[in-house]
Amino acid sequence: MPLKNNKSLGQHWLRDREVLAHIADCAELLSDDNVLEIGPGLGTLTSELLRRSNSVVAVEFDSELARKLPAQFPGKSLTVINEDILKFNLSTLPSGYKVVANVPYYITSKIVQLLMTAKNKPSVVVLLVQKEVAERLAAKQGDMSILAISAQLFAEVSLGDVVPAALFTPPPKVDSQVVIMKTRQAPFLTDVNEADYFRVVKAGFSSKRKKQRSSLAGGLNIEKTEVESILASADISPDVRAEALSLDDWVRLTRIVKKWSLHTTL
Repeated sequence: MPLKNNKSLGQHWLRDREVLAHIADCAELLSDDNVLEIGPGLGTLTSELLRRSNSVVAVEFDSELARKLPAQFPGKSLTVINEDILKFNLSTLPSGYKVVANVPYYITSKIVQLLMTAKNKPSVVVLLVQKEVAERLAAKQGDMSILAISAQLFAEVSLGDVVPAALFTPPPKVDSQVVIMKTRQAPFLTDVNEADYFRVVKAGFSSKRKKQRSSLAGGLNIEKTEVESILASADISPDVRAEALSLDDWVRLTRIVKKWSLHTTL
């Protein structure tokens, strides 16, 4: 009896071999790579991963799927763990592991955050996600978001193929797209604290469609005149909106906000 998809878990089965091969190919897998697959489902992508790599750890939340998956790949180095990926201990994986997955739309952002901020970060992450989310992750200056900054601070982000909704069973309401994240070898932030950086970024994005003069004043609880001085010191126009700022712009801004904070507390 075929397994039914669990709508509450955002399960949509993908069986198209060309698409599955493309997803696996984007990770540039070698035989000695250690691969983490999130939500293997029926094992269609798992099959492609095991063709390329000798070791796959698959974390599956659905207990019935997790129970049945190992029997499909006898003699293969496949470890299936029945667990919520958001609670999985990534430090148990070998350093330099790669992540390849077709992930549920509703937890995409949480998965990206988990992987990009982990102490034991993957070297490469290849995810099939909602097309709009893929585009947001790979956004360029002018269309940035907190999600884009959260990913690009830790990885070089690029896009793979678009996957039409019709190729899934049942078809979701929107198309999907492959997104590739190659973890930075050296940290992007050097003299700036990560928590301080995101505090300023979140403040900058706190009021949609508002200019930084207003957003930062409200988000950081600082007078607008002070914000204008801070922005001027960072060589940023007070009339610019958050989506137009680059990762480097936020670094300069964070440095100056930190100095201003220290000065005002003396």
